[in-house]
Amino acid sequence: MITPEYVRTMAAYNAEMNRRIYDAAARLSDEERRKNRGAFWGSIHGTLNHILWGDTTWMTRFDGWEKLAAGIKESDGLHQDFFALRDARAEADRRISDWAGRVKPDWLQGELAWVSAVLGREISKPKGLLVTHFFNHQTHHRGQVHAMLTAAGEKTGDTDLPFIL
Repeated sequence: MITPEYVRTMAAYNAEMNRRIYDAAARLSDEERRKNRGAFWGSIHGTLNHILWGDTTWMTRFDGWEKLAAGIKESDGLHQDFFALRDARAEADRRISDWAGRVKPDWLQGELAWVSAVLGREISKPKGLLVTHFFNHQTHHRGQVHAMLTAAGEKTGDTDLPFIL
């Protein structure tokens, strides 16, 4: 389904887009970042926290990262301080890129089984599908943040993958 090159490309794209999104968000006041704008996770700050929570949750399964204590319902409050959140995001992107550089074709062909806290049962799916979901989840919610930033008057520059990498 996917290749290690795809994984590395998406890791690089996501790291660059996260840098752009966080740069734009940093130009807003904390009040503006926390303003409920009607998104699924409410605010820019809440959505950025949720993205990091989701990435960390998947990376516990893909690469043995430490599991977070917070569940999905608390995922929008992972970091209260924006700049601590930004630092954690940059470190996560560095670690995701490191992992992506180590992904092998045979690993992508395997299955991954885990217990879903959301569904309350064990699930097993192809790793290639789950990695695709991992990157799609980031892109989906980052698009929401991009819309909120645009509505707040901030710009991130181009967001199209072919023009960024």
